[in-house]
Amino acid sequence: MAGNITFTMIKPDAVRNEYIGAILAQINEAGFKIVAMKYTKLSQEKAGEFYEVHKERPFYGELVDFMSSGPIVAAVLEKENAVEDFRTLIGATNPADAAEGTIRAKYATSIGENAVHGADSDENALREASFHFAQTEIFK
Repeated sequence: MAGNITFTMIKPDAVRNEYIGAILAQINEAGFKIVAMKYTKLSQEKAGEFYEVHKERPFYGELVDFMSSGPIVAAVLEKENAVEDFRTLIGATNPADAAEGTIRAKYATSIGENAVHGADSDENALREASFHFAQTEIFK
């Protein structure tokens, strides 16, 4: 499974701004197959657990507050070279630095509210997908 899947979340800012359809369309147009998806809301506890890797960073509390502030769309995506290709599709964390046409260049408003999350490694893609989905919810 490694190398062929990635994990993403459409974050509360993009959901609030009604960008779900446009973002999903861009993901599909880039050749990704959605193999699991859900519209859900993270509790403070679950957001904290998901972003535990950043616990010692100064932005951790703000990140947890933001990610639990409203609904998200969590999804597992399948494509050859999924993690790297998806990172290219979403663009730089700071939308001001994101390449033209990328999801963050189009839909993000700041580093903190940057529209989408994308796994940064094959290992994290598997871990993050398992955090949000049971194996029986992923259809490959």
